[in-house]
Amino acid sequence: MPRRILDRANTVLDRWLPEQRLFLKSEDATRFVRLRPTTQAVTLFAAGMLFLWSVIATSLLFIDGISSGGAREQAAIAKAQFETRLDILARQRDQRAAEAVAAQNRFQLALEQVSQMQSQLLASEERRRELETGIDVIQATLRRTMAERDEARTQLAAAKGTGAQSAATLSAKIGDMGGTVDLLASALTRTASQRDRAARDAESARQEADQAVLERRLIEERNDEIFDTLEGAVQISMEPLDRMFKKAGMDPDDIIAQIRRGYSGTGGPLIPAAISTKGMIDPDEDTARAEGILRRLDEMNLYRIAIDKLPFAMPLRGGYRFTSPYGYRWGRLHAGIDLAGPVGMDVHAPADGVVTEAGWENGYGNVIKLRHEFGVSTVYGHLSKIRVKRGQKVSRGEVIGDTGNTGRSTGPHLHYEIRVGGAPVNPMTFIKAAQDVF
Repeated sequence: MPRRILDRANTVLDRWLPEQRLFLKSEDATRFVRLRPTTQAVTLFAAGMLFLWSVIATSLLFIDGISSGGAREQAAIAKAQFETRLDILARQRDQRAAEAVAAQNRFQLALEQVSQMQSQLLASEERRRELETGIDVIQATLRRTMAERDEARTQLAAAKGTGAQSAATLSAKIGDMGGTVDLLASALTRTASQRDRAARDAESARQEADQAVLERRLIEERNDEIFDTLEGAVQISMEPLDRMFKKAGMDPDDIIAQIRRGYSGTGGPLIPAAISTKGMIDPDEDTARAEGILRRLDEMNLYRIAIDKLPFAMPLRGGYRFTSPYGYRWGRLHAGIDLAGPVGMDVHAPADGVVTEAGWENGYGNVIKLRHEFGVSTVYGHLSKIRVKRGQKVSRGEVIGDTGNTGRSTGPHLHYEIRVGGAPVNPMTFIKAAQDVF
């Protein structure tokens, strides 16, 4: 039965694949091999499948290379956008700070004008009270004088028949009283005019004080708007940085404290100065808010310093494949990740550090170990070339070696480890944490 099926298949395929004979000639004999249609079909099918597998494998490698390049380009674009955003925020911060200083100066000037106007108002009120007191005294004197004049006239009328000498004396007395009354009336008129003028000056000073208070309130509202904008911008910029360090398992407060201790130098000659406490007052609310914004911006700058000191970047730049993750395999811990690529790819330091080892180590082959800040270290294994030496300081992005196939390795790749406090951690924890920022 199988023989019949095979013959029928040969008969059907003979139309497209006729039987072929392969002759093998030697010195004493000639032999041939018959290639039946089914044999030719199986051979062609196997060759086609091999060709199809090669095309698919090549396409996958090509697509993976393109996607890796696209991810790097996106990371570079995101990093450039972040740096541009920080520069814009820095310029806005400087502009807002200048506006705040100018507003503070205008506010101080307005306060001085209000103080001067209040002093003028108090002086006008004092002058008005003095004038009112003088008017009361003059009015009392005038009433008393008029009463004496009326009394003198009465006495004059009663004494008309007593003699010419008495009449002359009374007439002289009445004339003196009339002159005094005229003098008092003139003084009263002049005093009333001064009082009215002082009242007008006081009203003008009161209006100017009200205008200064209004301008002060507008300045305060503008300051509040500026501070709200700055505080919101700083908060939005700080949140991704906080999340990045927390996702990497690092305490942001501890990182900031250590960076601040390392960047706290001061100096310069000191000149004796006499300091007076007169006029010193506690800072107002605007000053406190401005100082808070400056503190947050200082923390942002400390974060940027810390980013250069921690391995948030990838050690390879170019076409590579992620071939093995962090974790256990075959019952043992694979303490890093494997990034496959051709021999000779540049290996970059992902953060500032110091070379602690640079040489051959069993299993790792040519290996480089870097010590970073905050108890973090990195390992780079299976290198084909080492470009640094022990004790050398390296900067973020500096080339330290080339990928290779040394040590216990099945092909050219980079074995990359991150250790915190000497214990290995998953490098993807740091790499993925930075994806939210860069």
